[in-house]
Amino acid sequence: MEIEQRSHAGARPGSGASPAGQTMRAVVQHRYGPPSVLEVSEVGLPLVGRGDVLVRVGAASVHPGDCFVMTGEPYLVRLAFGLRRPRHSIPGMDLAGVVTAVGTDVTTFRPGDEVFGWSTAGALAEYACVPAKNLAHVPAELPVEDAAAVPTSAITALQALRDIANVRPGQTVLITGASGGVGSFAVQIAKAFGAEVTGVCSTRNVDVVRSLGADHVIDYTTTDFTRDEGRFDVILDNVEAQPLADVRRALTPSGTLIPNSGRGGRWIGPLGRIAKARMLSGFTRQRLRPFTSIGKRQDLLTLADLLTTGQIVPLIDRTYPLHEAADALRYVAAGHTRGKVVITV
Repeated sequence: MEIEQRSHAGARPGSGASPAGQTMRAVVQHRYGPPSVLEVSEVGLPLVGRGDVLVRVGAASVHPGDCFVMTGEPYLVRLAFGLRRPRHSIPGMDLAGVVTAVGTDVTTFRPGDEVFGWSTAGALAEYACVPAKNLAHVPAELPVEDAAAVPTSAITALQALRDIANVRPGQTVLITGASGGVGSFAVQIAKAFGAEVTGVCSTRNVDVVRSLGADHVIDYTTTDFTRDEGRFDVILDNVEAQPLADVRRALTPSGTLIPNSGRGGRWIGPLGRIAKARMLSGFTRQRLRPFTSIGKRQDLLTLADLLTTGQIVPLIDRTYPLHEAADALRYVAAGHTRGKVVITV
């Protein structure tokens, strides 16, 4: 759809600001629950705040975190997203598209720019209003679907390996869930940092993980890495299928373990495992470092550089049209995605 070109409070004159009263198609949910609570409806076009950018969404990607917000489980997520119902009725975070309007305080973007990043008010819609600090320019010639696949998963992988583990050339890094959203980026980023990378995945994904650049691939259906002789400087555990004590056996005496599945009990999710990891850290030279990634524009710029040089390439499993968003989230919730799932708008 094309929006009428008018100005309104908070938008720069001539910037293509969105007028009140116009509508767009969006995926909406009015209560927590399974993917069946999602529906496509006509909703009001968002207005642009002083520091915001209006993006015509070309594609959006979904990940397990979107499933947690959709279902409201573990219940802990409701403290951040709404106790009784979602605070924002449009789900999704990661997106890529074209700027159609900018707020009066925005100087980094202008209408017509291709951008990617994350929205705090929903991405599964024809348009999204996004704080400018959550966006970066899409690298030249990068398809919009690839750009939309990057933000949350790649930022998580980058922060885990660079900021938490401080991965350096020559170190040995093991990544479980190496064919998944975070894992597929983590394999490539660890290689870009000069590490010797081992990926853990199922039989059907061995060739995929090898194609991402992994030096070694372990098929977990035939080999238990915790009982193998290998010892690693860093383990990024995106699956957490084994007890902490078993995983620690695969670490070097001063190695770093980063638990990162996000799963756990229905009430507090991974907090119990996180508390146990932090407690154990006080009694060993090994570093057990659960963490929560934080979206930073500078990290988007770093990832844009890695995309431009070809050091990371998004792995996309499936694409769905907007009206099949429920199917996309149902597939993600099943837990066997190969790379990222993208919704085209």
